[in-house]
Amino acid sequence: MHTRGRNYHYRSLFIIAEIDASGLKYHLCHMPYLCRNCFKTGSSFDDSGQRCPFCNSDRIIIHEELETLSITHIDCDAFYATVEKRDNPDLRQKPVLVGGNTSRSVVMAASYEARKYGCRAAMPMYKAKQLCPGAFIIRPDMEKYARVSKSIRNLMLGITPLMEPVSIDEAFLDLSGTEKLHSGAPARTLAKLADRIEKEIGITVTVGLSYNKFLAKIASDIGKPRGFFLIGKSETDNFLNELPISKISGVGKKLQNKLIDDGFRFIGDLRSCSKDYLIERYGTIGPRLLNYSRGKDDRGVNPKRRNKSISSETTFSKNISSPKELVKKLWPLAETVANRAKRSNLAARVVTLKLKTKNFKTLTRRQTLQSPTKLAEVIWETGSQLIRKEANGLEYRLIGIGISDFSSGMNADPVDLLNSDRQRIKAIEETIDRVRERFGSNVIKKGRDLNIT
Repeated sequence: MHTRGRNYHYRSLFIIAEIDASGLKYHLCHMPYLCRNCFKTGSSFDDSGQRCPFCNSDRIIIHEELETLSITHIDCDAFYATVEKRDNPDLRQKPVLVGGNTSRSVVMAASYEARKYGCRAAMPMYKAKQLCPGAFIIRPDMEKYARVSKSIRNLMLGITPLMEPVSIDEAFLDLSGTEKLHSGAPARTLAKLADRIEKEIGITVTVGLSYNKFLAKIASDIGKPRGFFLIGKSETDNFLNELPISKISGVGKKLQNKLIDDGFRFIGDLRSCSKDYLIERYGTIGPRLLNYSRGKDDRGVNPKRRNKSISSETTFSKNISSPKELVKKLWPLAETVANRAKRSNLAARVVTLKLKTKNFKTLTRRQTLQSPTKLAEVIWETGSQLIRKEANGLEYRLIGIGISDFSSGMNADPVDLLNSDRQRIKAIEETIDRVRERFGSNVIKKGRDLNIT
């Protein structure tokens, strides 16, 4: 007589434990599966091997909730570095670091080959070069990355209008109710999307699939690179019981350390706490921590979500104290910010200047404009005024400019009868934009561009 045992989950495989006179035996249950190579699906799987019975690929997904999960987080793999490898085949198998090549620069992206040496994004470039002396260092091309990002988003919108960009290289999608439209479960649609991105755009992505945004983001982090990872409802508690508290996205290092000091090493450790205790101990984030520990996240995928701010910054090769030199360094940053605002059809009411001293103290100053703008000239001039007020002989190692408090670009730079210069500036900048759009970004420059050293 056979006695049916408990169910076990291991790497998304559903296993039945069966006990008889000969001892404990394990068998794969008949479960949904998907081949990421040929996109064939089925409802049973031979436990003699994990290969597709149609194409013999080992890129198989087996999961009991494969056909029901619909919230996904898609993340491009080492985005900037992968784009550079795509454009230069000689770099395909080599370590690549994207960022400035000075002692003060930081790494913006590290390829997976470079990560094997300990390199990572936001690391000082000098340290990354020490860890990986043979790395190829490439200056970032943000305009190129933005074009690639737009192409990927267009493919995403082709499968669902519920697409919420999170940054230039990641987005959430909700594929609920798309089964009939795409003749298959969301998992199959996403596998085909990832394959299309790889073949048509030339970069790889990782897909995290679950039943809410919190778990979908965790799934994509675990699956990297070129992965496809699922977290189902039935396995959530056990999964979070073994997931480090540091995996909670958006929780800073300071709070992580405080949680660990309080004995919360794993996300599941928070589950038994009361909401009142977590609020008293950690403030307004307390309820969110409790919900996450229980696998709950009621945030929907919001396709109308807007950036809270747009910014650009640079670290100097040598410290600068002269207001005149700081103003010079500000201009290309203002152009970068303005271009991003124009592409997103946004206008901003607030301009923020960022300065970092040689002692790493960060200073920020804000100016609210009388009317919203998307003009580089206005952003630069506002930032320049803030520099002249702030610069007092201190040496600075970094400068940045940002804009916020957005409205539609249709509202940008209205006619001001008391300021005729604004309309002249607007006309000149729009003419420059049209010329650059037709002939390239370097075909025309302002005089102050030529004086930057």
